[in-house]
Amino acid sequence: MTYRIAGLQPEHFAPLFSLSDAELAARNSCRVSAASSRGYPCRVSLQDAAQGEELILLNHTSHDVATPYRSTYAIYVRRDVEVAAFADVTPPVFEGRPLGLRGFAADGMLHDARLALPGDADAKIRDMLDNPVIAYIHAHNAAHGCFAARIDRHGETA
Repeated sequence: MTYRIAGLQPEHFAPLFSLSDAELAARNSCRVSAASSRGYPCRVSLQDAAQGEELILLNHTSHDVATPYRSTYAIYVRRDVEVAAFADVTPPVFEGRPLGLRGFAADGMLHDARLALPGDADAKIRDMLDNPVIAYIHAHNAAHGCFAARIDRHGETA
């Protein structure tokens, strides 16, 4: 089983960068500057922002389903970045981070969950996708709980 991990679409977030700090605050969002080159993971590029880079911290509904598993939490997005996509390999933003992997059935109900320690994500993803009930997986940073990326099935291997 192969898989694909893609970042969020940047056009949903681009208008936020032109808002004032007060306008962002009215949307429960804020502008931040990365204090280091680690710890500010962009959900569009699936890479950490560089030190000093501007980001928007906002509330994002990552699992917009009509089930008890609907999920909303804070994420970072960077300005003017291309959407990233990875097939059969995990993105840079997963490196060195423990991840909570949540496997959902097509109806949006949680069916399985795993903790992936640094370096374990690929094997855990493949193992979860071996179960045909799992339609997709959400990865979350284990410590902070924020949404990292959605993992979708991407064809069959021979």
